[in-house]
Amino acid sequence: MEVEVDHNELKAAGAELLTEGRHGIRIHGWEVESRNCSILTSSTFEQWGEKLQTSHLPEMIFGDSCLVLKHIPSGTKIHFNAFDALLGWKQEALPPVEVPAAEKWKFRSKPSQQVILDYDYTFTTPYRGSEMIEMDATEQEREDSSEGTYNVQWEESKEKIDMAALAPKEPILFYDEVILYEDELADNGVSLLTVKVRVMPSSWFLLLRYWLRVDGVLMRLRDTRMHCVFGDKSNPTILRESCWREATFQSLSAKGYPSDSAAYSDPSSISQRLPIVMHKSEVLKVPGNL
Repeated sequence: MEVEVDHNELKAAGAELLTEGRHGIRIHGWEVESRNCSILTSSTFEQWGEKLQTSHLPEMIFGDSCLVLKHIPSGTKIHFNAFDALLGWKQEALPPVEVPAAEKWKFRSKPSQQVILDYDYTFTTPYRGSEMIEMDATEQEREDSSEGTYNVQWEESKEKIDMAALAPKEPILFYDEVILYEDELADNGVSLLTVKVRVMPSSWFLLLRYWLRVDGVLMRLRDTRMHCVFGDKSNPTILRESCWREATFQSLSAKGYPSDSAAYSDPSSISQRLPIVMHKSEVLKVPGNL
């Protein structure tokens, strides 16, 4: 989705686009920046395998692509990247999905080798973003710290993101979608991790989505949404809502839904058909100026 920027709307919202080749926006103390880069080179691909201690990685990893949201006054930084997401995949280590055609899959082994699916080849990740507080040199000296970064603390909440409030036609000052990694499962489905962000005069909103379809077997959807209203510049509050859904093709067919994989190309259109496995709401109270 291409968004044509209206400079009058930017000015009215007190916002400005980032310069010097950076793709993003600065508004109400926040810098929102996205980067869409090429897939990893073969040498970097190998380095990632060594760091993650695995010989299995998605076919397409956009290692330098990322989305970064930083609250400048406090140094609070929320970012999304493929490496941290794959680290989550490695740590969760789900059992491999049983696939009828698995014996014929030779896509990760030499023809002379036996295919043993003893790892989660779907690259399902529990990743919901990375966050930290970055302090500049002056603040580090004040705190007598050499690291310069601190973790942030999310708190459980009963509050949910008001999606209806996001529906009214408010100008979109900035929008982008970043693909972090993708795998077509040897033409047997899709495994895809993306993050989308949109910035309006009143707030920013993002969706981190992991989408899996193993044709004829399973669908899995893990969504994380974040919303921050521009109320208090010094102490903004971010609401994070995570919802994981999944279902087998067999269970969907039993409910009268199509069993053809072609009917499930768009996760947004079928998400409500998938039962909820986990739902969690949290809030992050960004600290005041440090």
